Amino acid sequence: MSLSDPLGDMLTRIRNGQKARMQAVVSPASKLRTNVLEVLKREGYIRGYTVDDVRPGVKNLRIELKYHEGEPVIKEIHRVSKPGRRVYSKIADLTRFYNGLGISILSTPRGVMSDAEARAANVGGEVLCKVF
Repeated sequence: MSLSDPLGDMLTRIRNGQKARMQAVVSPASKLRTNVLEVLKREGYIRGYTVDDVRPGVKNLRIELKYHEGEPVIKEIHRVSKPGRRVYSKIADLTRFYNGLGISILSTPRGVMSDAEARAANVGGEVLCKVF
C-alpha cells in the first residue's frame, strides 16, 4: 500500500498509540522517519526506537513510547509541511511553539534537527512537524 504522506502516517501512529496507552508502535522504516525519531529521542519525547528486518529490503521501526506518571509525554504532535503545501521558514521567522515548551522539527541542509539546534546552527528549512 502506498502512502502519500509517510511521515504524517508515522506521527498519526504515535498519536494513536499514546491515546491507547500502548508501550510501542510499529511503522515502516525510511531515512526521514529515522531522522525524525532520532530528534524525538534526543529531546526526550520517546523512550527509543529499533529497526527490525521484516524480509530482505523491508524494514520496520518499533517506536517505544514514553509516559510520565501514567500520562503520555507527547501531548500534541502534528504535521506542518504536507505534500500539498510545503512550509519553509527562515530561522529568524521561526516562531517558538508553546512559548518554547514545545519543539518544531526542521529538515535543513545540515540534516533533520529541532528548532533549538537550527537556531544554534543558524539555518532554516522545511518545518516538518511540531511536538508538545
